[in-house]
Amino acid sequence: MTGNESPHCNELLADIDGRYLTESHPAGWFSTRFPTFTFYRQFLGNVFRSSAVARRGQYDSLRWSQTSFEVLRSLESVGVRFEISGLEHLANLTTPCVLVGNHMSMLETIVLPAIIQPVCDVTFVVKQSLMDYPVFRHILRARDPIAVSRDNPREDLKQVMSMGAERLGKGISIVVFPQTTRSETFDPEAFNTIGVKLAARTKVPVLPIALKTDAWGNGTWIKDLGPIRPDKKVRFEFGEPMEIEGRGSQQQQAIVNFIASRLDQWKDVDRESGGEGKDELVKR
Repeated sequence: MTGNESPHCNELLADIDGRYLTESHPAGWFSTRFPTFTFYRQFLGNVFRSSAVARRGQYDSLRWSQTSFEVLRSLESVGVRFEISGLEHLANLTTPCVLVGNHMSMLETIVLPAIIQPVCDVTFVVKQSLMDYPVFRHILRARDPIAVSRDNPREDLKQVMSMGAERLGKGISIVVFPQTTRSETFDPEAFNTIGVKLAARTKVPVLPIALKTDAWGNGTWIKDLGPIRPDKKVRFEFGEPMEIEGRGSQQQQAIVNFIASRLDQWKDVDRESGGEGKDELVKR
């Protein structure tokens, strides 16, 4: 691959021309045969170490991005491959923004800090239940997210408008997943306008994210701890930031179209290549 290494990303996620690709190297014998067990052994160790740091009040932005990147590397170590594009749109931001994306699995919540935080301060809108998870709650609370119930849309909107304006006023961008629940399929009807409304209220741009993260499956008994499927390539694409006009209906439709078109495009690529995981890897 040719191009220039972008100056905006730190040493964690070195991209070329706004694009990051997992380097081509084989996973170990054990990791290849037992990817789920191998990954969660690393992941849970990461969580417990990070929780201990958070309880001491030392889990800062740098530590957050570093531990997030460790999760990305753990996934790569068991054969999961990443393709992240559109990073130049993050680099070119001059103000905080609202990032709006589809929500497919636990993966994006854990990995996005490694991608975004080295470029701009960021937090998330999350379910209140995540704030009460054993061990993990210490990490999440240290990053000052906006918690919503998902049970009362009107109250959730008030919470996001109030706390979102406060975070954005401090220069902190916000990631919003407008779907009511994680899903491996994208349903535009379930994609609400809360992110666009927040951007309109605070007069900041909205930046769409299309993602395909079903390599980390949703679990049967514990939804967050599903199977790891290295045959499924992880893809993130950041779109161009958009200024909200009027009530934002046009921008909402543009976000939906962006996500739907990328998911369709990736599906076609996988079909043409003979299935997931067979497209050619290009080294950074």
